[in-house]
Amino acid sequence: MASRLNPYLSFNGDARQAMEFYKEVFGGTLDLNSYGEFGQADAPNADKIMHGMLETTGGFTLMGADNPPGMESEQGRSYSVSLSGDDDAELRGYWEKLSEGGSVSVPLEKQMWGDVFGMCTDRFGVPWMVNISTEN
Repeated sequence: MASRLNPYLSFNGDARQAMEFYKEVFGGTLDLNSYGEFGQADAPNADKIMHGMLETTGGFTLMGADNPPGMESEQGRSYSVSLSGDDDAELRGYWEKLSEGGSVSVPLEKQMWGDVFGMCTDRFGVPWMVNISTEN
């Protein structure tokens, strides 16, 4: 899979409704995964969206999720730029350059869903998410 760059939107509890709305607007295929599906079945946010992805027939990709408890987003500033794919060396190279001089909020390491993932803010204040797909 080639690496992809797309917006990743953050929501304060209404990601499901928002992503379903965007599907109505753009069409395509919507895949939604809840926090409960990823080992947090008893958590208060189990039904909230941990990761959603809309892939449209026009070639757009839009991702989004509900923020975990205690992490609120400010309307109009609730986005990150997502880099994803399976080219480990390429994506780690981007990570190193983007995080240099910035701040890392989630270290680039293996996550509960099996992929390598990290979050950082570059030195210009732009938030980035990097996900390296691995074989499970």
